Amino acid sequence: MSTQGPFMVRWTKCIGLFAGATLVLFASTHAQPLANQRTTLAPRIESIVPSDKQLQADAKATIWYDDFDTAKKYREESGEREGPGYGGGGEAMRCLYEKGKRGDAGRKVFFGDAPFMCMARKGEKFDEVYWRIYVKHQRGWICGEYEGKDYGGPDKLSRATMFVDPNVWKQGIFAHVWGGPKGLTLDPASGIKDGKVVTTKYNDFDNMRWLGNSPGAKFNIHATEEAGWWVCVECRAKLNTPGKKDGLNQLWIDGRLECERKNLDWRGDYDEFGINAVFLEAYWNKGSPVTQKRWYDNFVISTEPIGPVVCPRKPELIKTPLEDCEDWEVEIAADEAGKEIAWRSVGLGKVERAKVSSANGKFEGAAKKKKELPGGGMYWCRVRQKAKGKDWSEWSRWHQAFKTDE
Repeated sequence: MSTQGPFMVRWTKCIGLFAGATLVLFASTHAQPLANQRTTLAPRIESIVPSDKQLQADAKATIWYDDFDTAKKYREESGEREGPGYGGGGEAMRCLYEKGKRGDAGRKVFFGDAPFMCMARKGEKFDEVYWRIYVKHQRGWICGEYEGKDYGGPDKLSRATMFVDPNVWKQGIFAHVWGGPKGLTLDPASGIKDGKVVTTKYNDFDNMRWLGNSPGAKFNIHATEEAGWWVCVECRAKLNTPGKKDGLNQLWIDGRLECERKNLDWRGDYDEFGINAVFLEAYWNKGSPVTQKRWYDNFVISTEPIGPVVCPRKPELIKTPLEDCEDWEVEIAADEAGKEIAWRSVGLGKVERAKVSSANGKFEGAAKKKKELPGGGMYWCRVRQKAKGKDWSEWSRWHQAFKTDE
């Protein structure tokens, strides 16, 4: 099994360019800010129109894949689907947080050697899994301190786990992806002691052995200034070799490794079951301060690193909306530090969706004489914008990584 996480392989010579410009107006029901909330001026590339077929759709490593564009059967689920999803089309899984409520949304996938309700790869045993979703918070998103009260944040995002009993939801290991007012963290735990599963029910906290929940991610995915764009979140859980302390839990956000827990003793010498379930969750312990939403899209479970969505070699970019937007510019780089610029746009005007070409920008470096991005490459974006009567904003950080079709 590969030990490389997503985004760890770099294509240092895959510099390309965009061609065939098309500029169109774009409006999104997800783009509406909460009532009475100031629209942030920090621009982001909201998403990129993906290719019709994604790599994980039929990859041998894939355990589960759902783009939420059609109804897929889950053993347990809550929350509606609504559009647009990632890339400005299709649908996504909606997490609805009514004021004072703890959230309505969830999906449970059972696979492999799950002792009940197995949905995929029945009978196989998995000691290592990766899972990925894209997450978007409604513009004006609020958590933490609000009107003199601390609401915390949406505490539960996802988890991978091991079920061991056909009659009771006893769990052997727990790979929690949990959060707070600002960001996410990993909070792995074990329900195994002296080679035996000691939990007696689902979420048996009294019998869990906690393996460490800090440090957390630096990326503040729950912050108001990061709302309104799709963020790639990928996790990895690798069980320890029976009898050794070499387990691993990792979290990538927007293509960067944000958290990891090394040298974990997740199961001692227990080896009867593997990881056999991944859940998507929305639970907010203290309840939301206002009625608001977030969305999940492009859900994948795999035995190998997944990474970001795959896009055409002439991708179409979608920018976060800005009231009174007068102009915006974007740059594309073949590295996340922005040292290998492939294309710089001219001013793109008031539209929020653009497929670019040499007519709308200048190609640089190895992309100078090309007409599309090379296949199989990885690229990053940054953007700035100008409101009417205002100065240009600062450039965003490099973000919204994407792959190109082979």
